[in-house]
Amino acid sequence: MAISIYERVDANKAPIDIERPFEGEMLRQLKAYYRVGLTWTSNALEGNSLTEVETKVLLEDGLTVGGKPLRDTFEALGHAEAYDFMFTLLRNRRIDECDALTMHRMFYKGIDAGNAGRYRDVAVYITGSKYPVCKVEKIAGEMKQLFAWANGERDKMHPVEFAAQLHKRFVFIHPFIDGNGRLSRLLMNTALIQDGYMMAIIPPILRQEYIDILERAHTDDRPFIDFVAERVLETEKDVMRLLHIPLPKG
Repeated sequence: MAISIYERVDANKAPIDIERPFEGEMLRQLKAYYRVGLTWTSNALEGNSLTEVETKVLLEDGLTVGGKPLRDTFEALGHAEAYDFMFTLLRNRRIDECDALTMHRMFYKGIDAGNAGRYRDVAVYITGSKYPVCKVEKIAGEMKQLFAWANGERDKMHPVEFAAQLHKRFVFIHPFIDGNGRLSRLLMNTALIQDGYMMAIIPPILRQEYIDILERAHTDDRPFIDFVAERVLETEKDVMRLLHIPLPKG
């Protein structure tokens, strides 16, 4: 009998948990590695032109890249700041509306300070999608309902499914003028690491698949949830290699 995607994720998680708690230099290296990786991939999915190496040089050495748009630099710096904030949320195993607003403020303040950490007051449309996002007058109410759901229903599903659902539900509301995709991925990964799971990193090479199954998730979200679980699996394998843990067969 074939094992489920969740069983595979949990089977990989078990030997990683034995190595916990990550401390000292190992913890610093892991956080720094994914600070670059998540910042680069999440921004690249939205059209940011910085390469992974350029993102690393910017975040770790403070050196900007000549000839690249200033906005791309601010997106990388802002995302990295929101990433750092994500780790301050590990203590409570809870995500609230104010956390999403804080993350967006950090991410967006260098791009548009007036709209950073504020819900949009104009209608927006998603290019290529046949589904409308939340109307302006309903955003505040929908966001309150989202986090009431998140903190009330979380324990009723597998942590990976919950994280994927949080991503999906947030991005379907689309509460901000810009940065919704990046915020949805930050919130998803906050939920994952709060529950002791590895982050879901979506490389730009999978951009079209990601967009397609997210669109499909309006009517059938199982492929999207499985996609997120596969990305967690890949991160687990990366961490197992870093920790010299034998990879599972098959």
